[in-house]
Amino acid sequence: MTSKLDVLHDGSPSQAEALNVAGSALDGSLAPPPSVTAEGPETLPDTGADHRDTAPATSDTDTPSVPPAQTADAPSATETSATEVTETPAESPNPPEEAEATPAESVAAAEPTQEAPQADTSSTGPAEHASSVPGMPGLPTPSDDAEAPDDDLDDPAELGALMEEYDDSPVVQPGEICKGIVVSIGPAGVIVDIGGKTEGLAAIEDFHNQAGDVVVEEGEEIDVFVESRGAVGEYASLSFRRAQQTKIWAIIEEAETTQETIHAHVTGRVKGGLAVDLGVPAFLPGSQVDLRPVRDLDSLVGQSIPVRVVKTNRRRGNVVVSRRAILEEERDRLKQETLKHLAEGAVVSGTVKNVTDYGAFVDLGGIDGLIHVTDISYGRIKGPSDVLQKGQTIEAKVLSFDEAKGKVSLSLKHMKPDPWEGIAERYKTGEKAAGKVASLSDYGVFVELEDGVEGLVHVSELTWSRRRRHPSKIYKAGDPIEVMVLGVKHDERRISISVKRMQPDPWSALEERLPVGTVVEGRVRNLASYGAFVEVEEGVDGLIHVTDLSWDRKLKGPQEMLKKGDTVRAVVLRIDHENRRLSLGLKQLQPNVWEAFFSTCLLGDTMTGRVTRKAKFGCFVELAPGVEGLCHNLEIPKATAGKKKGLDVGESYPFRVIKLDEFERRIALSRRHVTDEPESAEAATTA
Repeated sequence: MTSKLDVLHDGSPSQAEALNVAGSALDGSLAPPPSVTAEGPETLPDTGADHRDTAPATSDTDTPSVPPAQTADAPSATETSATEVTETPAESPNPPEEAEATPAESVAAAEPTQEAPQADTSSTGPAEHASSVPGMPGLPTPSDDAEAPDDDLDDPAELGALMEEYDDSPVVQPGEICKGIVVSIGPAGVIVDIGGKTEGLAAIEDFHNQAGDVVVEEGEEIDVFVESRGAVGEYASLSFRRAQQTKIWAIIEEAETTQETIHAHVTGRVKGGLAVDLGVPAFLPGSQVDLRPVRDLDSLVGQSIPVRVVKTNRRRGNVVVSRRAILEEERDRLKQETLKHLAEGAVVSGTVKNVTDYGAFVDLGGIDGLIHVTDISYGRIKGPSDVLQKGQTIEAKVLSFDEAKGKVSLSLKHMKPDPWEGIAERYKTGEKAAGKVASLSDYGVFVELEDGVEGLVHVSELTWSRRRRHPSKIYKAGDPIEVMVLGVKHDERRISISVKRMQPDPWSALEERLPVGTVVEGRVRNLASYGAFVEVEEGVDGLIHVTDLSWDRKLKGPQEMLKKGDTVRAVVLRIDHENRRLSLGLKQLQPNVWEAFFSTCLLGDTMTGRVTRKAKFGCFVELAPGVEGLCHNLEIPKATAGKKKGLDVGESYPFRVIKLDEFERRIALSRRHVTDEPESAEAATTA
């Protein structure tokens, strides 16, 4: 929509620039005529704000009265009257009462002295002044053979007719806006015929646009502001710029009253908002630019935007405008239209307004709707920004609508069929399926079977091996994978799948491959306080208990003989298929020293043994490599038991075998039943 204001100030320079240029041109380029003092006219005011009371704004249809003609033929008293009203509007907005005398009264008062001024005018008339202004079109050059004044003017009847004609001409007063015809255009100014035999001069700078071109042509009718009336033979001082400014202010004030929308050109960014041009400088606060705070105000510079005038102060030249008021009205209008068609299940279209971590806000037209991140896609996405972008136009389905709170929940994924419908028919338990790795976690691998359908491979279903490995060490996102369906839970939208079941169970025929007594070879995978775990084959681990490591060594832990990563040979001792346990033995690869001892030792035999360690209840005695017996404190003679140390560790003594338990592998010894030392020693030597 193009307003009157757009037409007035389109392509024109700013007010301050035009007035400064016009003032300098008038003050510096025009020589003062004889009827003006040497100091010249006073500086023009910056704006028409001071004439708000005396020069009301006029529109295109409200044309002020046309001033009467002022020429050299007028009575000399008129010249005196014109000189009295040449004060600038800034000093005297209203002309003195003496200057408001009608032309007829001025002529009547000047009749006694009419002859002398006419004689002076013939020699120093306005033509002489005009010829002294270089490049200034206008007054004709007087010639030597100029005709003398007509003596018939002394006729009272003819003089009265002329005076009546003069009285009918409108009087133009300083501070008024009137229409005029462009007579000529020169480098120093534009001469305008404002009627009533009066011509005025306006600064050429008032007619320049931003490109520096003159915007008027000769013969064109324009509005001008009368700054002062010139004396006889002088041009009236006119301003095209101030006439435009006055009209602009009238339109702005009318727009403030009627709240009409006008267009403004954004000229730059200032503190707290934007500077705009309405023909006069105006201010657009940052809070009134948009419905939401605008972070980048510079993006609006150079644009033409619709605004509303919210505050004016013509005296100070202040105008405040708002764009938000227009946007709020448009939003309310669109909201009412949207609410008429908004209902649960309806499909609506809108523009993505903002994208956050938890969803996206969509402008439906005066009202915003939220698409939660879980309602964007049936499949897995990292965030809403993977699917939606700000400014994108989309269609969504209304999930819920709270008219009281103005909240609308939308869904993008419900615009497509639910992939979980009929999922049990497509993925049956025990069947194989192909997919790709969607994501990895500590507890398993998520596999995308189809768009919007994912299954979970638990970490325990990755491999048959009991050695747990992190899924990231086996797979990476995007890897193709084949799985077996273990179960489908449609209500919970879960599918359990397995990778290891794609391979045969290594425990299913283990007894056939590795019967008891078979010697196997494997790698020590882990060490514990009670034994060592050896990986016999993929998915099958066996345990070598600490007691099955050696026949003759008393070990505190397996680390005394083995370390992680060693390759060892062992014998299969037991297989527990139900609990998936395999027992191995390392010492079974060597002969059994206990069987050899029991085959040669009988109850009552006397044998020499070395005390290996002592306990509160007795002493442990080594009878052969890997074979120990116990001599209880009751079987130690009192004399020997009364000693501070008793039997010394590391010393050898003769003992009698008083008990044998081949099954439990226990031997009871007695020092008390041994006869005297020499005999015992001799018997021990013989043995």
